Amino acid sequence: MTTGAGHASGDEARRAGALEAAAQVWARRKWLGLFVFVPLATLVAVLVTALPYLYESTALVLVERQQVPEEFVRSTVTSALETRLHTISQEILSRSRLQQLITRFGLYPDLQKRVGPEELIERMRRDVQLELRGAEQRGEQRKATIAFTISYRGSDPQTVAQVTNTLASFYIEENLKVRERQAAGTADFLRVQLDQVKARLDQQEKQVGEFKKRHVGELPQEMEVNLATLERLNTQLRLNGDNQSRVLERRESLRRQLAEVTAPSGTGVLLPGSVTGASSTPSDPNVLRLMRLRQELVELKTRFSDKYPDVVRIKSEIAEVERAVEEAKTTAAAALEDPAAPRPPGPVAVTPPDPTILRMRQWLSEVEGEVKILNAEADRLRKAIQGYQQRVQDTPLREQQYRELARDYDSTKELYASLLKRFAESQISESMEQRQKGEQFRVIDSALPADHPIAPDRKRLLGVGLALALGLAVGLVLLAEHLNTGFHSLDDLRAFTSVPVVASIPRIVTAGDRTRHRRRFQLAAVTAVLGLALIAGGSFWLAHGNEQLAALLAGRRS
Repeated sequence: MTTGAGHASGDEARRAGALEAAAQVWARRKWLGLFVFVPLATLVAVLVTALPYLYESTALVLVERQQVPEEFVRSTVTSALETRLHTISQEILSRSRLQQLITRFGLYPDLQKRVGPEELIERMRRDVQLELRGAEQRGEQRKATIAFTISYRGSDPQTVAQVTNTLASFYIEENLKVRERQAAGTADFLRVQLDQVKARLDQQEKQVGEFKKRHVGELPQEMEVNLATLERLNTQLRLNGDNQSRVLERRESLRRQLAEVTAPSGTGVLLPGSVTGASSTPSDPNVLRLMRLRQELVELKTRFSDKYPDVVRIKSEIAEVERAVEEAKTTAAAALEDPAAPRPPGPVAVTPPDPTILRMRQWLSEVEGEVKILNAEADRLRKAIQGYQQRVQDTPLREQQYRELARDYDSTKELYASLLKRFAESQISESMEQRQKGEQFRVIDSALPADHPIAPDRKRLLGVGLALALGLAVGLVLLAEHLNTGFHSLDDLRAFTSVPVVASIPRIVTAGDRTRHRRRFQLAAVTAVLGLALIAGGSFWLAHGNEQLAALLAGRRS
């Protein structure tokens, strides 16, 4: 029990000694502590009190996808939504736009007195915040943006809400303008390209047309026609040769028949009841019929084969007539051998020109004309065959030349068709953007005036500031006490040296000392009051309306 009581009394003695030492230090360094703590506390209190409240409003904008299905209309605005939003942000946060907003709503009235226009615009840019909201897509790592928020902060909640809604409307309007501008720009670009390609296509088409005109009949697509025509001409030439052979045979036959008919028999004068030689007279009907039948046979053979019914019939008739003529010749020969045979009475007469001979000569003349016609036709066919052969020989060269022209023409034609299709799609896309059926923004939550400020937290700032001021004052006091090597009591002196202390003389204060001390105290008090007034005034000037400092002390974005 005695030991426990001893420990307790020892702890109490140490605590009492520590308190007494702290009291002595405070008695010696109280003015230093007050000199540090009071100005800092005043500075913190005025700053926290004078700082303006900051309010923030947020508008939620939904990204509505294209209303017309992409299977029917493909949009020409292919830029990513995030990229387009950043582009729109640069447009909206431009100097001219922000200057208009500052002038329109009278923003930052206190700050306008202290900074220039550029710093003011930079300040507003920091107060505007854009945040994207996305949804995860299946099979993709990144999120697809489906909405975004626009936030703005300031000292007046009503003005902050109005500015936020105005910014949201700017995003909506600018998005429509950007999409219409891109769609119109794409259509204009395609129109220019289409006109250029159309001009080149017309020029190449003209070159191809002129080439076809210069080389008609020598083009590769006319090769089969030329070969077919050449074969037809050769066939016609062969038929012409066959016709010439038949006509020549017919001419020779007519010549022989004419020679036989006009051959002289005796003196050429017939006595009554006499016959002309061993052959039938030209006026014999069978001979005339035989000549006519042979002429018809020659004409039929030029057109039909030997098995044709008319040809077979004419041949049978010719055979019958030839037998009749042979019988007449036999009868005439028998009459010549028998002088006692009766002779037809009558005088001797001269035979007049026979019409049959005249007719045969006319036929012979016609055959000669037909021979000339066939020869002329043959010459014409040979020249035509030579021309078509030359075309066929020139076709490979023309094909190579035409292929070079056609290759450029076909490629230009395909390019023109592709550009024409894309131009039509771009016009439809432009019409869709003008009718606002494409991707667009829609405000689903408008910005409302904030009920509570987001900064500053005055209680927290005041508590932290006073704690820092007190800590700094205590630290300086302890540092000054540590650096001071003087003796403040007899115990300090006895602890420092082993030489015994003979006597302790207290400080003698006279009336003059008290007067001087009072004057110094009054001067220090006035100086402290003036200093505190300056600190308070400077702090108020710095903090009043300083939204940037309020946001900085509140730990918000700046």
